[in-house]
Amino acid sequence: LREANPMLGHRGCRLAVTYPEVCEMQARAIFEAAAEVKRSSGRAPLAEVMVPLVATLKEIEVLKAVIDETAKAVQKEQGVEIEYRVGTMIELPRAALQAGAIAEVCEFFSFGTNDLTQTTWGLSRDDAGSFLPAYKEKGIIEHDPFVTLDQDGVGELIRISAQRGRAARPGLKLGICGEHGGDPASIGFCETVGLDYVSCSPFRVPIARLASAQAAMRAKGIDKTAKV
Repeated sequence: LREANPMLGHRGCRLAVTYPEVCEMQARAIFEAAAEVKRSSGRAPLAEVMVPLVATLKEIEVLKAVIDETAKAVQKEQGVEIEYRVGTMIELPRAALQAGAIAEVCEFFSFGTNDLTQTTWGLSRDDAGSFLPAYKEKGIIEHDPFVTLDQDGVGELIRISAQRGRAARPGLKLGICGEHGGDPASIGFCETVGLDYVSCSPFRVPIARLASAQAAMRAKGIDKTAKV
């Protein structure tokens, strides 16, 4: 399992496809925890199992079969019924374009905007800082695409994916995760696309909540009275 190319190499769902026991182990941990919560509290949590770095429908079909079998086994062993959903992270342009097919199996999408930005731009966050300042200085880009979402490129893929995904599965739950989830301008874009939630690091949560509220108010034609 030694990895020479951690960004685009043998990771995410690829690791689970070649080593299904990894997927089974992680799914079992989720379902056993859900069963324990249900027994101890009497309240059944809704577990959401998210498969990362999917590029094809077949990948998610193969891994969902492992997840479903694991869920059945845990429910039988624990004697409880577990409610769960299986979804994916949209981190690759191919996945965004194939969202209609992928939504036939997935019940939610989370746009992993850090990796989606890397794979769309062909950039690596590890070294992009060595030349992006020059790009900003020369007017090639207005914002660092890892700080503020590139709405024309990455955003267009998100928009296409959301439209195709919900066309195949009306009511498909959509959100983003990554540092963009704490950026007010990026959150405003997410509101226009119709995403349901944003996820970000803890220290960005206050800004994200305020920006989300402002975006929702703008969508309803209400003037905002607070500024981020």
